[in-house]
Amino acid sequence: MAWPNPFRKKGESYRRAWGYEFDWTPDHSTPEQLHPLKFSYDTLGEECLDLLNAISPAPRSALPRRSEKYSEKEYGKEEQSGKPDVSTSPKRDLYVLLKENADAHEKLGQLWKEVNTIPEWVDWDQIDRGQQIFYRYGGAALTGLAFQSLLGGMGANRVVETLARTGGFATKVARHRMFETTQHILECTRSLESIQPGGAGHASSVRVRLLHAAVRQRIMKLTHQRPEYYNVKDWGIPINDLDCVATIGTFSATLIWLSFPRQGIWLRDQEIKDYIALWRLVAHYVGTPTEFFETPEKAKAIMESLLISEIDPTEMSKVLANNIISSLEAQPPTFASRDFLYASARWLNGPELSNRLGLGSPSLYYYLLVIGQCFFFMGLCYTYRSIPYLDRRKIAALRKIFYTLIVEHKHGLGGEISNFEFKYIPDFTITTQMEESEKIGLNKQAGIERRNLKTLVVAVGFVSVATWCSIKVLSGITRKVLG
Repeated sequence: MAWPNPFRKKGESYRRAWGYEFDWTPDHSTPEQLHPLKFSYDTLGEECLDLLNAISPAPRSALPRRSEKYSEKEYGKEEQSGKPDVSTSPKRDLYVLLKENADAHEKLGQLWKEVNTIPEWVDWDQIDRGQQIFYRYGGAALTGLAFQSLLGGMGANRVVETLARTGGFATKVARHRMFETTQHILECTRSLESIQPGGAGHASSVRVRLLHAAVRQRIMKLTHQRPEYYNVKDWGIPINDLDCVATIGTFSATLIWLSFPRQGIWLRDQEIKDYIALWRLVAHYVGTPTEFFETPEKAKAIMESLLISEIDPTEMSKVLANNIISSLEAQPPTFASRDFLYASARWLNGPELSNRLGLGSPSLYYYLLVIGQCFFFMGLCYTYRSIPYLDRRKIAALRKIFYTLIVEHKHGLGGEISNFEFKYIPDFTITTQMEESEKIGLNKQAGIERRNLKTLVVAVGFVSVATWCSIKVLSGITRKVLG
């Protein structure tokens, strides 16, 4: 939760955005300065996508759906399970296609060389340390990514217009789509080899880059046919440079300066440098401007600048934010209730933004459960990071556990590793509407809420005992001094 600082000096540089306070510096950018980035984008990625489509056309299954509900023939299984029908999913792998045809055309060779050329500012030891940070604070990181980076990010009114047109945040598919995004993060952090050229994280980043090009092309094609479909003048080119900078920022800066502190966790200075360096490299792979992440100061500045210039929720923001809640409600492995999900989101995003996103207001009980979760993360993270041996064991264990739960488990991706195909395809008939959740059922014995309640009780008990002991000790000292 963001608490106001009564001692903060509020001079000319003071700014406040959505409950977050900061000082404006020369590194910050005004909305006017950021405006041109709405109309610049990864042209090389688009040119290469055209060439790859000519070499190997997209399969027939990669066709627009006739409505927001997938066609019964091609997407019936996805409606029932919340997962794409593997049997009809596109089989192309654009990364492999690019690799095999890099010598076939100058542009393909240019892109292949770009994504395989490591910038001089990359220090592999630092990248390795940056990857470890994600797992050092693993539970808090996943919580921040889900409820603040993603759900809170729906307050970006321009971005939601692109997301809504894909239909990918309908309740039945939103959870699966979130798992695919998490798969990319896990692959980028799984090992040093994974993020190096040829590794799984490197390959997924290139696939994501080409996926962005496909979505951008499709929306612009529909806009040329019907200009009212997408307001380029106000919203900019879909998935433009500013959008991509914001995305990298939500995976890095937002966690460091918003999500972690609101869960009681503060990274050390070197950890901040290392984590920003990791995501700067990912930005390089996905075709995002990297200069905004040259230093922690610049990364923090662009995050704060975007809070002012980009976050302004609309009715569509409410739809997508609540669909995310619905997609997570009573789902394994956490079996979290809707009220607990609301409390988590409101704790991380603050009341002002949460109200604008139309999030429900749970009772005090659920906020206490969130506090218990924060105590759990704080105790776990600070204890393990203070003991190098335990820190290494925890990082190694969570690398396996997260990948198993998200990618391999039947309640995750079910072992179907995503190649980031173009599945959620915009069309004139596709939009996203607010939907009800599909509950599997609450498991109170195994649920996250029970764990948080236990942690809260233990924490309160510990504080009470410590306070009582302190009072007794001070009383004894006082009597000896006075008596």
